[in-house]
Amino acid sequence: MAEDTNIVLKATEPTLGKIEVAPQVLEIVAGIAASDVDGVARMRGSLANSVNELFGKKERGKGVKLSVTDDSLNVDVYVYLNYGVSVPKVALAIQEQVKQQLLFMTDLHVNEVNVHIQGVIPEKTAQAVDPDNLFDDDDESENGEDK
Repeated sequence: MAEDTNIVLKATEPTLGKIEVAPQVLEIVAGIAASDVDGVARMRGSLANSVNELFGKKERGKGVKLSVTDDSLNVDVYVYLNYGVSVPKVALAIQEQVKQQLLFMTDLHVNEVNVHIQGVIPEKTAQAVDPDNLFDDDDESENGEDK
């Protein structure tokens, strides 16, 4: 989880006041940016995140750890990828997307975006056996005689 202190953004007009952003907001921005990259199956979450998703609450900041030093950000992104994608290409795309979105939305310098691949999710295959009719035999007709 991120620090509890807010991040102060540099305003172009200092007379208007200051802008503070909670670190959780930056985690959500980074999480959405990373999950939108093609090849990302899902973000890493905790047991609490999984239980919340069962009840319909989508946790967008999961799988992102943020640390702030001065005016630069270090972001760690934990993802699961789809089977068959190029891991280096997807990781580079995640780095670029997260860096671009954080710079665009906050004007903060992103020092590092570390991508941690937690696993690969295989494609779901269709079941060969019909669970409603386990003992169906295609060779026999309905009355038990051979076709």
